[in-house]
Amino acid sequence: MRGIGQDVLGGPEVLHQIELPVPRPGPGEILVRVRATGLNATDWRHRALPDLFLSAPPFVLGWDVSGEVAAIGTGVTIVKPGDEVFGMLPYPHGHGAAAQYVTGPTRAFVRKPSNLDHVQAAAIPLAGLTAWQALVDTANIQAGQRVLIHAAAGGVGHFAVQIAKARGAYVIGTASAANHEFLHGLGVDEAIDYRTTDFAETVRDIDVVLDSLTPENAIRSLQTLRPGGLVITLRGFGAERLREQASRVDARAEILLVEADHAGMLALAESAESGALRPTIAGIYPLAEAAKAHALGESGRTVGKLVLTVN
Repeated sequence: MRGIGQDVLGGPEVLHQIELPVPRPGPGEILVRVRATGLNATDWRHRALPDLFLSAPPFVLGWDVSGEVAAIGTGVTIVKPGDEVFGMLPYPHGHGAAAQYVTGPTRAFVRKPSNLDHVQAAAIPLAGLTAWQALVDTANIQAGQRVLIHAAAGGVGHFAVQIAKARGAYVIGTASAANHEFLHGLGVDEAIDYRTTDFAETVRDIDVVLDSLTPENAIRSLQTLRPGGLVITLRGFGAERLREQASRVDARAEILLVEADHAGMLALAESAESGALRPTIAGIYPLAEAAKAHALGESGRTVGKLVLTVN
């Protein structure tokens, strides 16, 4: 089978097409014929930077999967070959979605909603689960609460807006002015242009902040909280400092690392099927052009998600 691999860390140019053996599903696993795989910021970070999670290359990246079940391992009962499924491979060590076939735990996947094609479905898992686990599982957002979402037009951000609005929250989102119309279309109540407005000086009485940018941005977000408020950051660096600063202002701070989650995927699938969750596709590239997609994603100028199609 074909895949996109790399032998060294570096820029998008290190990605290249490789040939791999088709894997076999083990007990409790399924083999999925990948039709599309979503890209996330973690893809270019792992491609370029040494980290605490993955060993050195060579490796095949990618966690988002939408496709058909090609084979099942021993003990699998909830799907059969031919079923259309989507899901997130276990993060971080389950990577490998940028290929024609991939194996993963059965319960990392759920049935693909019939109203989504594979490109739309592949855009959801990692970013959607991140937003769900932050706002629902961690923050337990309630109707009437005030939520501040940074980078609200991005992959995680645009799902977070929709999840928070579906739960009745008042949502404030930061994005460039060019993306404010998009945010209002998602339901954002207030859009802040981070280039011209200092959110830390203007936003107050926030119950929950979701920050995917920098440790410094998460710390500055503490200024916006009500007593007892919560900042959730997706960036683990500087965690001790963030928690220390939060305790000084009667706030909480949590650092979230997304997990494979069958219940969460079922909730996202139901939301997508009902129309409450809509993925926005920033661009579609064939697998062979993964380097181009990485370069675009790394530019920080995309709205929604980039997706690779796999033929």
